[in-house]
Amino acid sequence: MQLPEARMPLKDQISDDMKTAMRAKDSARLGTIRLLMAAIKQREVDERITLDDAAIVGVVDKLIKQRKDSITAFQSAGRTDLVDQESAELAVLQAYLPARLSAEEVAAAVGAIVSALGASGPGDMGKVMAAVKAQLAGKADMGAVSAAVKAALAK
Repeated sequence: MQLPEARMPLKDQISDDMKTAMRAKDSARLGTIRLLMAAIKQREVDERITLDDAAIVGVVDKLIKQRKDSITAFQSAGRTDLVDQESAELAVLQAYLPARLSAEEVAAAVGAIVSALGASGPGDMGKVMAAVKAQLAGKADMGAVSAAVKAALAK
């Protein structure tokens, strides 16, 4: 009988990737990974905890959202040089996210939570979003999740 391969903790994987980028002299990738490590360390120090994989995915998600917002702003300002830089950072960060759920899977999960909570109407949006966030954090884009919740509550 073969044992399942033990998965390396995400923080260790990020640290190994940083060392690999240093050896390869890949300064763009190294800078992004250092930024990620700093964000993880900052949160650990602020909250006096050690982050697990789920919390690290949350940090990565936040950094990705910042990059997407920056790309939008830079595109409207016509700064293609900065758009390229942010896009490169976005690609590096997305490698640390788990596989995302499809729109259908998100809708099914939201539908199940809405019916389990007995929610109906836009007034229950906060209650449903809290439950959905707990279950789908890091597995789906929260913008798409919010839209799915609105659609499910409008029925």
